[in-house]
Amino acid sequence: MSDLFDKNLRMNAPLADRMRPTSFDNYFGQDKIIAPNDPLRKAIDNDILNSLILWGPPGSGKTTLAQIIAEISNSHFSKFSAVATGINEVRKSIAEAKDRLKYEKKKTILFIDEIHRFNKAQQDALLPYVEDGTVILIGATTENPSFEIISPLLSRSAVYVLESLDEEAIVKILKRALKDKEKGLGNIDIEISKDAIEKIINYANGDARSALNALEFVTKYFSSINVKKINSKNISTVLEKHALRYDKQGEEHYNVISAFIKSMRDSDADAALYWLARMVEVGENPRFIARRMVIFASEDIGNADPQALLIANAVAHAVEYVGFPEAQINLAQGVTYLATAPKDNASYAGLLKARQGEHRHLRKTEMNESDPAMVAGAGFYVLILLAIIGVIIKLPELTRYSIYYGIWNMIPISKLDGAKLFFGSPLNWMILAIMFIISLVLITIF
Repeated sequence: MSDLFDKNLRMNAPLADRMRPTSFDNYFGQDKIIAPNDPLRKAIDNDILNSLILWGPPGSGKTTLAQIIAEISNSHFSKFSAVATGINEVRKSIAEAKDRLKYEKKKTILFIDEIHRFNKAQQDALLPYVEDGTVILIGATTENPSFEIISPLLSRSAVYVLESLDEEAIVKILKRALKDKEKGLGNIDIEISKDAIEKIINYANGDARSALNALEFVTKYFSSINVKKINSKNISTVLEKHALRYDKQGEEHYNVISAFIKSMRDSDADAALYWLARMVEVGENPRFIARRMVIFASEDIGNADPQALLIANAVAHAVEYVGFPEAQINLAQGVTYLATAPKDNASYAGLLKARQGEHRHLRKTEMNESDPAMVAGAGFYVLILLAIIGVIIKLPELTRYSIYYGIWNMIPISKLDGAKLFFGSPLNWMILAIMFIISLVLITIF
């Protein structure tokens, strides 16, 4: 009876959940980390997996990958969401995992979705059990683990990055859902054109879950009004506007602004306008965009086109003076100018080198001009050095060693000719001159 009820629950689940693959045969879009010869794939296939963190945008397959691991592995699979689960429930599952390992010799995979939602204390509570192998932790997060996951937990886990799905992967996922008669939409008598599929793909923006849910809604809606063929125009009436993935306080905020800057740096005006439009569409602060443009004008264009800085500042002023939505026109003008301007980062690169102390000329100038006392002191030490060298050169003439008595006997200074002491021969002159030159070189360098 419970199996019947479970089946009812599964059939009423969203299409994205029903079509979740249970093997790598139908898992598309993440070949960079789960190709047959990759280390992660081998670890999964051989059931020798250690704790890991899956980092990627929504709908990239993090939860699905965790469930595939559960299917392939002989381990028990415990699934939690940090949004809806407290640490006490997790502790209870860990206690069961400990007994399972002790009495049944069976490992437990502890999957925590949105693990970044756990605070530091909650993440700390997982450490001992990850450390001693009571559980194999698989954490899924849409945020950068370096910022959201505590360092001790990160050091005990491998981090794998999942990317947004490309068009080819989403096409495969949608076609599989349309053909599947048991869990998908194969029993619905409806035809979807290629351009309609492309519309859904654009709507999804690399998110497989969003694509499947959109497909389900579209097919059920048009089926209910007896429309048998769906084209892009039909899709547009239902999916009027897709929501761009963006978080002004999160990782996606920095991903988009980074892509915006790189597009201008690559002199790709079209791409720069796309990323500008995307930021404008989701309500990014226009002051933030203008500020980045002012920085870009000096950092990447510099003196190749000094006018760029004036343009960027004018745009920033226009944003303040005109305001939105009209100021987006000023932003677009500035973006296209900066993107097509010649690039030269020599000023910025020179500043970095100067800060690193790579220009010895600055240190020479500082010593030779800025601090005369230092130079005079250095000259004094050179004279002392030359005197010591002269004494060493003439040392054999100053001393007489008694073979039998075993001591050095100093010749009285009164018996020596002072002029001959240091300058007694041309060889001595040559040696002193060489040492003087070496001393000057050393002062110049240091």
